[in-house]
Amino acid sequence: MEGTEHPKPRTAEEVFNDFKGRRAGLIKALTTDVHKFYHLCDPEKENLCLYGLPSEGWEVNLPVEEVPPELPEPALGINFARDGMPEKDWLSLVAVHSDSWLLSVAFYFGARFGFGKSERKRLFQMINDLPTVFEVVSEAVKNPKDQVNGSKSKSSAKISRASSESLPKGVKTTPPPKYESEIGEEEDDEQGGTLCGACGDNYANDEFWICCDMCERWFHGKCVKITPAKAEHIKHYKCPTCTTKRARLQV
Repeated sequence: MEGTEHPKPRTAEEVFNDFKGRRAGLIKALTTDVHKFYHLCDPEKENLCLYGLPSEGWEVNLPVEEVPPELPEPALGINFARDGMPEKDWLSLVAVHSDSWLLSVAFYFGARFGFGKSERKRLFQMINDLPTVFEVVSEAVKNPKDQVNGSKSKSSAKISRASSESLPKGVKTTPPPKYESEIGEEEDDEQGGTLCGACGDNYANDEFWICCDMCERWFHGKCVKITPAKAEHIKHYKCPTCTTKRARLQV
């Protein structure tokens, strides 16, 4: 639970690393682990909170009994709204509150350890370079399917890696695109890359990626447990979220 002891970050960089770990956990809960998250948020239970952990994990739990709490608390009672709105809207709402909580935790540490103006500014700039949890969950970031070399056709099990020479024979490659400014100016690498639909991090040249044929979002192979060897035998890849949604519709 959030009350578990973790090393307290004391520099802007340490606070940012704590932020990234908690953020990754929240994104995982709302995307790749969404089926498990959904069922844990039973409206029949008491007020529940979604916690992101520094270890990149997450948990749904009751709020801590300590008053005031050791850290700012996430939104209470997220489970009560679960069945009162479309699932996508509910997940987006939880994502918005998660973004608010992440910022409050980061700047709580900043205040507690006496960050000055320059440290606060550096911390915010590092945080602001990442897409928000809401952007990742609601697919507000530009969908890579519109950027694949001008092609709108779906290719089965679209794969990307740094070099086609390192891919299994017969695997079709489609490198994740770089976003371009509408006014023709190039974006810098950190803000212009394709984003993983699971962890929200940018594309890197030395990483293996795969694209879902249903929602056409790109994922790190490691985030969805797909290797190049496995991908060679996949005709139509469905990400965990699309697989879960389809299974739920068939129940």
